[in-house]
Amino acid sequence: MKETVIKDDKVMVEQYNSLHCVPSAEELFPSDDSSEDCSELENLIPNLLRAVLAINWSNRWDWFFGVDVGIYYDTRKPAIIPDGFLVLGVQRVWGESEPEDLRCIYLLKQEKQVPPIVLEVIGYNYHQEHTRRRDLYASLGILYYAIYNPNRISKPTLEIYKLVEGEYLRQPENPVWLPEIGLGIGREIGTYQGITREWIYWYDESGKRLLTPEERAIAAEQRVEKLEEKLRSLGVDPDSIT
Repeated sequence: MKETVIKDDKVMVEQYNSLHCVPSAEELFPSDDSSEDCSELENLIPNLLRAVLAINWSNRWDWFFGVDVGIYYDTRKPAIIPDGFLVLGVQRVWGESEPEDLRCIYLLKQEKQVPPIVLEVIGYNYHQEHTRRRDLYASLGILYYAIYNPNRISKPTLEIYKLVEGEYLRQPENPVWLPEIGLGIGREIGTYQGITREWIYWYDESGKRLLTPEERAIAAEQRVEKLEEKLRSLGVDPDSIT
């Protein structure tokens, strides 16, 4: 594309890169989500999912999991901020220069990758959030829409919808396998940060839940304890080994 500019009283036509014209974070409209309910659970659940990915995908740098990060799908409009969303095929951290930096926003025009899954943790305005966001996510081509509503009693607390021919269809399994992502997502009782309740977890293709960082640390400690016990049974003091 070309742009006409005036320089030193002369009309000049210059080539320019459209990405150079992308507004900065300060110039973009604020999110339209400021009036929505906020709770500790809306922060803990997506951060748990991100932490599990960070340790299980520690050798991968082609993914990003945003927690309360604004998705700017149109720079002329406010961002939409899911509680969490996963993107594949992008840089894990943003920035071409040293030191590498972290994202403060997710700009679709720049990233060129639509999140394959978004997560909403619903407070008390379930119907408002669900209906308002469903059509927008579908129009963006987001393949999976996950809704967690801990206040539901007669229906499942976690609903996973898949975009099929422009409409979201609920996937009834728990966990639900997401072949396009290579992960499953589901709910079960567990303990996170010392809190035992129902949490949302990632699963492998066999339906086995991926361990959290806390669980991995505990498992490592248990292996060390068993090894020390074995050494003592053989008459070896573990503390004497350096």
